[in-house]
Amino acid sequence: MRMDRPIGTLLLLWPTWWALWLASGDFPAAKPLVVFTLGAFVMRAAGCVINDFADHGWLDPHVERTRGRPMAAGRVSRREALGLFAALLAIALVLVLFTNVLTIALAFAGVALAMIYPFTKRVTHLAQVVLGASFGWSIPMAFAAVRGNADAPLGEVLPPLCWLLFLANVLWSTIYDTEYAMVDRDEDIAAGARSTAILFGDVDRPILGVLMITFLLAMLLVGTRAHLHGVYFAALAVAAGLFGWQQWLIRDRSRTGSFAAFRHNQWVGLVLWAGILLALAMR
Repeated sequence: MRMDRPIGTLLLLWPTWWALWLASGDFPAAKPLVVFTLGAFVMRAAGCVINDFADHGWLDPHVERTRGRPMAAGRVSRREALGLFAALLAIALVLVLFTNVLTIALAFAGVALAMIYPFTKRVTHLAQVVLGASFGWSIPMAFAAVRGNADAPLGEVLPPLCWLLFLANVLWSTIYDTEYAMVDRDEDIAAGARSTAILFGDVDRPILGVLMITFLLAMLLVGTRAHLHGVYFAALAVAAGLFGWQQWLIRDRSRTGSFAAFRHNQWVGLVLWAGILLALAMR
């Protein structure tokens, strides 16, 4: 479940909190905040389990960084992994039952995305985009939980702002997971895995730069559409500077630098959430 490595949970939690605050227009109510915060921990753990299940036989044993994972090393059986995955999904289901019908319905699509993602790296170089959709699915779920009721039109519950934020998160996830995939690129090629890092090849840094700029523009539109205070746009400028530092970290495409750039995205998420929180508080 990689509970000892919380970076993945944070990368799922920040956009979830972006959505909760923007959907609420203020500090969110306690119930959705608790449900979605706990849900981020549970679903990230479930995602790690099903990812290891998918990769343990054909990929993880051939990659230096992953060959020590429990399934790849033979310490956990397929049956045990599936049992743990089912238990985590059961906990997630209990959590989502505290929301509403629309959120529950959306949760099933989120589970499907989480289950599909680990297998996409076998058939497409765009697995990182699928990961972005999987991680970002908490955004429409959060809007549905905060705004959904029997009488509200769907367009008001899931407004354009929701889908713009979702698109922005797909871009952001593609950025940080490409940096992550750059760490293992040579071994992934040898094992037959696919990724955006392999697809981009030696133009990975320019393409990541374009994705970073596009993400920042999407988040700029989020701020203007939500009529946020100027402090949010200051936070966005800080995020741009953080992306600049990531470009420096991956300048030589080393394993250490690429992994550091990936981990550095936790600060991008935090800065943007702080900007949203302060901007809403200062309205």
